[in-house]
Amino acid sequence: MAGKETETDRGDVGLVYMFNLIVGTGALTMPKAFATAGWLVSLVLLVFLGFMSFVTTTFVIEAMAAANAQLRWKRMENHKEEEDDDSSTASDSDVLIRDNYERAEKRPILSVQRRGSPNLFEITDRVEMGQMASMFFNKVGVNLFYFCIIVYLYGDLAIYAAAVPFSLMQVTCSTTGNDSCGVEADSKYNDTDRCWGPLRRVDAYRIYLAIFTLLLGPFTFFDVQKTKYLQILTSLMRWIAFAVMIVLALVRIGHGQGEGHPPLADFSGVRNLFGVCVYSFMCQHSLPSLITPVSSKRHLTRLVFLDYVLILAFYGLLSFTAIFCFRGDSLMDMYTLNFARCDVVGLAAVRFFLGLFPVFTISTNFPIIAVTLRNNWKTLFHREGGTYPWVVDRVVFPTITLVPPVLVAFCTHDLESLVGITGAYAGTGIQYVIPAFLVYHCRRDTQLAFGCGVSNKHRSPFRHTFWVAFVLLWAFSCFIFVTANIVLSETKL
Repeated sequence: MAGKETETDRGDVGLVYMFNLIVGTGALTMPKAFATAGWLVSLVLLVFLGFMSFVTTTFVIEAMAAANAQLRWKRMENHKEEEDDDSSTASDSDVLIRDNYERAEKRPILSVQRRGSPNLFEITDRVEMGQMASMFFNKVGVNLFYFCIIVYLYGDLAIYAAAVPFSLMQVTCSTTGNDSCGVEADSKYNDTDRCWGPLRRVDAYRIYLAIFTLLLGPFTFFDVQKTKYLQILTSLMRWIAFAVMIVLALVRIGHGQGEGHPPLADFSGVRNLFGVCVYSFMCQHSLPSLITPVSSKRHLTRLVFLDYVLILAFYGLLSFTAIFCFRGDSLMDMYTLNFARCDVVGLAAVRFFLGLFPVFTISTNFPIIAVTLRNNWKTLFHREGGTYPWVVDRVVFPTITLVPPVLVAFCTHDLESLVGITGAYAGTGIQYVIPAFLVYHCRRDTQLAFGCGVSNKHRSPFRHTFWVAFVLLWAFSCFIFVTANIVLSETKL
């Protein structure tokens, strides 16, 4: 639903929030994807996908402004009708005429703005993507939107459900018996290797998965509230971990201990790299909650562009220090685990902090995403004026939210593939397809409602229809490429 937000006084605060939102768990799988695809191909694809994400971010901001304009105009019309009702009673024929010419009556907007009213396209109401879809799409489009969001959130939960047990397994299982070192240099472990006594590594992974599910799964059946300070703590831990990893990698490279010799290009790794990069730039679905509270939106597009430049620089620094510090075949799916080695980090406390870093951060996000997915299921099947039986509301929806990602995590802990597939399919829909259709329909509806003379102050700099078509063509091409690559890879196997 749309709602008023408490304003953030400065635009640069919103910039920091956006930076924190985008740079998350996906960044930890990027170094291995870089090493697999080659540094030049990875750099080019990273920059291009960052640019495409920026384009669709401006599309979503434009759609948010258009949605705010429609809501504001409806309130103005309702207020005018209330005043008219107080002064006189309109006849049935007058009402009919007003309904028939509603669009024509909406056009004289400029005169309203000249009287000192706030700009019609000012973003003051938080209009989430689901509501924008309801405003600009037909019923089929709305259902497809929720389907895409649900698939993406399922992928998110599967990644989280696999990452925590995988990190715990890697840190606590050791063939040498020295648990404090976690992952030894030049060690290649199989799931069937011993962990503790007769237990195999895969058994330990599944035990950790069961504990993770039992501890965090119940939150899916309730509402998660008051997570502000928990999220602040998580963000602080994340930036400490990223800074420590970058510094440690630079120190090793500076001391001549860098082991990495990444190839220039290896197109066999492009599929996973694409999915990881799309996943790592994902922010479009959270933009309404992020942009609306910022009070000064005068230079919003410039701030967003600056954010993307900083994020690109950070991803490049993290990934390039990783691929030149570690050999490509020794890079772990979860980059933090490379620092759980005694020969890399001498201090046991730092080793445990970095090795278990995903456990702390992901564990705080899992319940929030699970509740979000559960609520999206409820919205998808909701009917106007209807309510769900208690069993359906409190048992069925939470169960269908929790069980599928846990089953996926039970079957595989290949984080790079999970991130790649989630980003390549559901991520493509959310990051490219939905914003492109939103901006296309909102421009058409705005022109019909307000006429050609009204300009959206937050209109995307990529205003030509060519960019909408280009984004959709790119999304379709990516879908075909990734699918063909998966089919060919499976055929070779």
